[in-house]
Amino acid sequence: MGVVPASVRVPGGRVVTKSELIEVVAQEANLTKGRAELVINTIFEAMVDALRRDEGIEIRGFGSFTVRQYKPYEGRNPRTGDTVHVAPKRLPFFKVGKDLRKRINGERPEGAPPPRRREPPKPAQVVPQGAKAPARPGPGVSEDVI
Repeated sequence: MGVVPASVRVPGGRVVTKSELIEVVAQEANLTKGRAELVINTIFEAMVDALRRDEGIEIRGFGSFTVRQYKPYEGRNPRTGDTVHVAPKRLPFFKVGKDLRKRINGERPEGAPPPRRREPPKPAQVVPQGAKAPARPGPGVSEDVI
C-alpha cells in the first residue's frame, strides 16, 4: 500500500486515527471491519494515485486536493548558516470547500438537509420456540452490500 497517514491531527484537539475512521465506516455502512478497512484503503490509494499523476481531486462540499510544484533553491542551515541546496519537490495541497468550512463553524450550508439523528440499534430478533427463523441469503450471497 502507499503512504497514508495513520492519523489526522486537529489543532488544539485530539487525533482521529485511521482505525477510528474504519470503525465509523463499519458501523454506518453495516460492514465488517475488514470490509470497511478495504473501502478506506481503496479510497486513499485512489487519491494518492491521482495526485501522483498530477490530477486534482475535487470532493464537492468537502474540498479539493492538488499537487504544488516547488522549484529548487538555495536555502540556509539555521544552525550553521551554511548554504544548502534544496531539491525541487511536489507537495499535496488541500483547499477547504465552502460547505465544510460552514459546517465546521456551526453553520448549515445552503440546500443542506437537516442533520441526521442517530437511531439506537434495533434489538436482536427473538424467535419463539417452534417458530422458523427468517431465511438467510443463499450460498455465494454476501450480506455486505456497498
